[in-house]
Amino acid sequence: CTLRTPPTSNSMMLTNNSPLTRSSAKRRHSLVIACVLVLGLVLGFVTLAQQRSQSVGSSLLTRSNSMAPAMQPESIIQRKTKVCAVVMGAGEGGRKIIISGAPASGKGTQCQLLVEKYGVKHISTGDALRAHVRNQSELGKQAKAFMDAGDLVPDDLIMKIMREETLGDDCKNGWLLDGVPRTGAQVKSLEEAGLVPEAVILLEVPDEVLVERCVGRLFDPETGNTYHRKFFPPPSDIADRCITRSDDNEETMRNRITQFKKNRQSLIDGYTNQIISIDGNREKNAIFKDICEALDSKYAA
Repeated sequence: CTLRTPPTSNSMMLTNNSPLTRSSAKRRHSLVIACVLVLGLVLGFVTLAQQRSQSVGSSLLTRSNSMAPAMQPESIIQRKTKVCAVVMGAGEGGRKIIISGAPASGKGTQCQLLVEKYGVKHISTGDALRAHVRNQSELGKQAKAFMDAGDLVPDDLIMKIMREETLGDDCKNGWLLDGVPRTGAQVKSLEEAGLVPEAVILLEVPDEVLVERCVGRLFDPETGNTYHRKFFPPPSDIADRCITRSDDNEETMRNRITQFKKNRQSLIDGYTNQIISIDGNREKNAIFKDICEALDSKYAA
């Protein structure tokens, strides 16, 4: 027998060109391609998810911004309504005016003209007090008790009566207070009663002119109208029934002027931003023209 040499390890290795080697390489190549495809799909899904998340967030932000303007005015209106209800009190939407001046400064004449032009309700302290006492309202009964006892009606009760006068439908265009406030305490009482004026007309007239106006003043007891012997004589058919009030004399008038001047500064300090100072020593229509221009300018602002 002939002995053969066993094949070496090199002779047993497959060559690169063998069919087995080529098949293994193809499998590895396919596996790499599959991994790349899977990775691509994963990255694609991740990118798509991020885009959708950004899109949803942007949509929600846009919707939130678009809703904000619609909600904001309602909130502002609600706040303003609450403030008006607390601060302005009665007569919402109308003019809120106080007219002040020394006795015989012409307040009554200007009140008539203001009522005709603006449709506001003229509320005189004395007239309102007498009306409540005459009609025996609850406030009137309280006031009458003080009057019967010879005492002054307290400021807080007077302000409640004034407040009551502003609550009717006849105040839909606003109110015009005449006769209050005269003191710093009354300014505070008015505010506590919810009567806050938007304009305070202060008629300025020299003392000597005030005295002359007062001494010659005539009063018609049937109509309540006031006339003057020199400046505004009553019609001839009612002249005989017109009278001179007992307090329309020089001594009483000068004392009333002094009292007004003592409290004048309290009025100015209490209504610094609302004061409209008017020269009242002129013809009534010239005075009224300046008052209207000042009021219209204030309300336009």
